[in-house]
Amino acid sequence: MGPASNELPGFFICYTIYIFAEKDKATMSKYLSILFLCCLPAWLWAGENYRFRVYLKDKGDDGYRVEEPEAFLSKQAIERRAKNDIAVTDADFPISRSYIDMLSETGVTPVVQSKWFATVVVESPDSTVAEQLQQLAIVDSVKWIWKGNLRVPAEEKGEDRFVPEDEPLCNEYGYAHKQIKMLNGTKLHEAGFQGEGMRVAVIDAGFMNADRISAFDSLRLLGTHNVVFPGKSVFVGDDHGTKVLSCLAADIPGVMVGTAPKASYLLLKSEDSDSEYPVEEDYWTAAVEYADSAGVDVISSSLGYFAFDADELSYEQAALDGKTAMISQAAHLAADKGILVFCSAGNEGNGDWEKITFPSDAAGIFTVGAIDEDKKKSGFSSVGFTIDGRVKPDAVALGTSSCVIGPNGSVRYANGTSFATPILAGMGVCLWQSLPWLNNREMIELLHRSSSQYKHPDTELGYGIPDFYKAYKKEKKNGKRAK
Repeated sequence: MGPASNELPGFFICYTIYIFAEKDKATMSKYLSILFLCCLPAWLWAGENYRFRVYLKDKGDDGYRVEEPEAFLSKQAIERRAKNDIAVTDADFPISRSYIDMLSETGVTPVVQSKWFATVVVESPDSTVAEQLQQLAIVDSVKWIWKGNLRVPAEEKGEDRFVPEDEPLCNEYGYAHKQIKMLNGTKLHEAGFQGEGMRVAVIDAGFMNADRISAFDSLRLLGTHNVVFPGKSVFVGDDHGTKVLSCLAADIPGVMVGTAPKASYLLLKSEDSDSEYPVEEDYWTAAVEYADSAGVDVISSSLGYFAFDADELSYEQAALDGKTAMISQAAHLAADKGILVFCSAGNEGNGDWEKITFPSDAAGIFTVGAIDEDKKKSGFSSVGFTIDGRVKPDAVALGTSSCVIGPNGSVRYANGTSFATPILAGMGVCLWQSLPWLNNREMIELLHRSSSQYKHPDTELGYGIPDFYKAYKKEKKNGKRAK
């Protein structure tokens, strides 16, 4: 994505310069320099801004009560907690508006917040403002997590529809047949389970043109939310989420059918594609909290972090314990709320890091690695285990030459645990639809037990390749459990 697509056309700061006399070389040189600088795009010469994560001592009191959860949670979120015997607690309360106002009075701009961690990310052009924030009675600590200038993607869009030019094949799933067959998912679909009634959040970098691609004409859209650029469209800027979504929700028989084509989807953008800083963890956490409050059943996320643009903020492998990184803690907390969370293992298998990335080290979630069509580990797929010895990845799916829909609406093939994850997650959605008496942790255990190397998990494939129809039959045979 070139710079021209990331700035407002014609927004240049220009001044009329009077050149006094040709003989006055110094004056001419001076003013020509000013002219050059002033005609640069504003974002290019503007000073950097800084973002800080402010840890609060508490969240204040706006009068919320656990006995009245409808004031801060959706009906579906309340029902999910009740179904799984999960109590509503003060962790679900929003941060007090008065606290946000107190932070704003220091001159900073609040950006994003987390009720689970009692944190607020604020922005300022002053790199020393942390000292002032630290003096506030409500503040526990302050951490620098980003610097730069955000460039909002242009939102000008045409009205064109994107229809695939691919020749339909003679099978229902088209070019995606291999990836669902590998998981024995077609039989589960044939049994009548394609995700109906299930609420799924997809957290990604952007869903370019997904609102204009014919493969998503039947998409059951719950809503969208842009955490990075609040109020802006999620359908511009980055197409990674478009390809991810297609693995789940594409529905053009003979061309591509995803693994959960009849589920309902909440599309959340949490990634700033132009930079890599710990603020991404705050964005992701906010997206997860949004998904929880909206009452989703499942989260599929194909984002992962470990190295940042500022080396001093990067993680060491010793942090892969599921408890250190904010993003991993957030994933675990989502699982504690009853959400079945699927995360990509990462694509660092061929690099120096090699290991899984954050938040895929979190406990209570399902981490997905990648294999090729010969069922061998994809070279790029990150490996486990966690530093405290837990099996990661949990399982694997096709991630080498995965069938996806690109931003032009046509089939293409892509590599990455980013695509193995939604392929497997979609089948998880359908399986849970078929076994509604299970909770999220029981679902994970069932998938482990139904995978190809359950008795001998390893660092590359985890428990192996899940057999979703086998899992369905195994649990269905026992009948609905008494609650």
